Amino acid sequence: MRDEAAFVEFAASSRAHLRRTAYLMCGDWERASDFVQEGLIRVYVRWPRLERNGGELAYARKAVMSACLDHARRRSSTERPQEADPTTASGEDVATAVATRETLMSALADLAPRQRACVVLRYFEDLSVAETAALLRCTEGTVKSQTSRALFSLRSVLSDSPTSEQSEGAVSW
Repeated sequence: MRDEAAFVEFAASSRAHLRRTAYLMCGDWERASDFVQEGLIRVYVRWPRLERNGGELAYARKAVMSACLDHARRRSSTERPQEADPTTASGEDVATAVATRETLMSALADLAPRQRACVVLRYFEDLSVAETAALLRCTEGTVKSQTSRALFSLRSVLSDSPTSEQSEGAVSW
């Protein structure tokens, strides 16, 4: 039997946290909302079993990450990136912290989906290597190597950016 009120309460209380995680994966708040919605649909289907065994948030996080990764796989074969819109405001007119954050978000977006997932789960969700490996269904060694490659790439991008010389490395999320 399904406890609708408990699911609604869970969805309302975890939506913002899941959306932030999805945003870090895709860099777009609207798509992040879509991924959270898809993840919560998956949670709803399994809700009776999840409620009995606990681990609702862990399953919801996994469902959202899977939705992001599934979309990344589909996108690679159907969409083509376009050049940046020249009518949008440049990063030079924005505060240093915002420019640094944009650089970081761009660098995150340039990472391979698995590398991005490892960084988001390890450093933004504060999961252990073992928890990340279980969530992504891979070995701990894979998580470590993907995380290492991702951090190397992020460090090189951030050290080359003009904003890295102006800021002291402080990035607020």
